[in-house]
Amino acid sequence: MPRDTLTREQIVRTAVELLDAEGLEGLNMRALGKRLNSAATAVYWHVKNKDDLLTLAGDQVWDEVRLPDLDAVDWRAAATAMAGDLYGMFTRHPWLVQAFATHLFHGVGKARHDDHTLAVYEKAGFGGPQADRAAASVFTYVLGNAAPAAATASLTRRIEREGGDAEAVFGAVMKQATEAASQFPRLRDRIGSVSGPDYAEAPDDTFDFGLQALLDGLAARIPGAPAGL
Repeated sequence: MPRDTLTREQIVRTAVELLDAEGLEGLNMRALGKRLNSAATAVYWHVKNKDDLLTLAGDQVWDEVRLPDLDAVDWRAAATAMAGDLYGMFTRHPWLVQAFATHLFHGVGKARHDDHTLAVYEKAGFGGPQADRAAASVFTYVLGNAAPAAATASLTRRIEREGGDAEAVFGAVMKQATEAASQFPRLRDRIGSVSGPDYAEAPDDTFDFGLQALLDGLAARIPGAPAGL
């Protein structure tokens, strides 16, 4: 595809697809150009470099987080919905979670999300720096919960790229972890429970439990909230 038929929107959309498929380690101009059916050099007419491209791709996916109508729902319902959408976005795009360690993301998409998040906590009754801290607390919680999925996705790609069987590797590691855990009474008691039919739902259940506990704590800190709330 000649450079004059490429658009920045096409390039960023294709970069997101490449990142989803190959991870951070798979993002390079040659691979992107191949997906675009274009010379890699043509991409540079629209983005400055790989870091610029990653920033643009990272900003685009923030649009996947829906912004609840604060006139239609209370602050807690809005906070729960946005945190759930954010968690879903991070787990669909695990490369973004990893990239937070090395890049500072910014742009209209992220700013749109951040501004609405502050509005949620201002509606709750937090003001100024308190709203910032409440928003940051929930964001950090969501990011931390998405990190294991991002790490698993990256490790799976590395194992398979090196010709290994990811399922077999994870199975062997789980066996070793189980043997180590069996030496300790509380972990030993739980080993049998993690293989039950409801275990597949456990990560989501744990996320929801922790999120609601965090929101309970924030609700208790709202200025003027009844003692013991």
